[in-house]
Amino acid sequence: MNLADKVLAVNDDLPIRTHDPIHSGKVRSVYWLTESDSRRLIKERGYDVAADAPLAIMVISDRISAFDCIWHGEGGMNGVPGKGAALNAISNHWFKLFREKGLADSHILEIPHPLVWIVQKAEPVMIEAICRQYITGSMWRSYLKGEREFCGIQLPDDLQKDQKLPELLITPSTKGIMTGLPGIPEADDVNISRADIENNYQAFNFRSLGDIDRYEVLLKEGFDVISNALASIDQIFVDTKFEFGYVTDSHGQRKLIYMDEVGTPDSSRIWDGPSYRNGEVVENSKESFRQLLLNHFPDPDILLNKDRMDERKALAQHNALPESVLMEVSKTYVSIAERITGETLHLPENPKAEIIQILRDEYALID
Repeated sequence: MNLADKVLAVNDDLPIRTHDPIHSGKVRSVYWLTESDSRRLIKERGYDVAADAPLAIMVISDRISAFDCIWHGEGGMNGVPGKGAALNAISNHWFKLFREKGLADSHILEIPHPLVWIVQKAEPVMIEAICRQYITGSMWRSYLKGEREFCGIQLPDDLQKDQKLPELLITPSTKGIMTGLPGIPEADDVNISRADIENNYQAFNFRSLGDIDRYEVLLKEGFDVISNALASIDQIFVDTKFEFGYVTDSHGQRKLIYMDEVGTPDSSRIWDGPSYRNGEVVENSKESFRQLLLNHFPDPDILLNKDRMDERKALAQHNALPESVLMEVSKTYVSIAERITGETLHLPENPKAEIIQILRDEYALID
């Protein structure tokens, strides 16, 4: 079997029983189970959820996205070997640690395969909950242009690139396009302040004003847990994105939980500690791939300028990256996953066939 066959590039064509359209994102695909299958699994597997909670199978692919485009490689390599398994392994590790520390649950109920989660439906909070411990990336680019206020927070004048910030900053943005909210542009991924959230908390799907405090506590606690664990392997947790939502447990209690993935190289920047102390930034995250793309193409403005999105999509579609590039990304993801979990990462030989067999034989979700 060649390398390209080990990559799970297409993940929305599995024969999982569903009555709903399959939702396919940049990396994950979601299969909502039938009501009868959801009820059966809740009963059979003893999940701590309401008896009528909708469940889904979430399948992660090895696709790689950057600058809002999906990228591919030579020789039919439509993804990065081991990337999906690495992301799931890292998220699973942090979610387990969160539970052990008494933080909050996640939407994951079971992990039948390294590329698969069984999840419960959550009502999402419409916020990309971003927090930053260092000034870099988009925040540094804006700072360099003279901006000193971010999401209602005032920054001092004397900061240097990649410097540690005086405190952990919460710099949220909108998740999706919010309409009809005073002072908030109707566009995706718009920076917002805490005051914006308080003034429109119901539109952002918070149940109460008090839950804004709760989400900030979970955000800071989650960041600290991951940051401290990474520090123990001499890695620096630079910034990250969390997502939150509401679920109901088997006792009818509504609770705020973590959603999506946490602390992964896709949703975070992770720097190598020894290199940083020597004055060099070495990324153990997707940021290294972004930088590689910026250096690879002669006109990096295409990747940075949102007004050139058509050109950018054409660039991604018509340019196969060298296999060596994708293997370098693979090495970054697999290596950091193994360092975080302390275990060798299991890379599926034939991921699609394995997933189908497990979901058919052990969960009776495939006819």
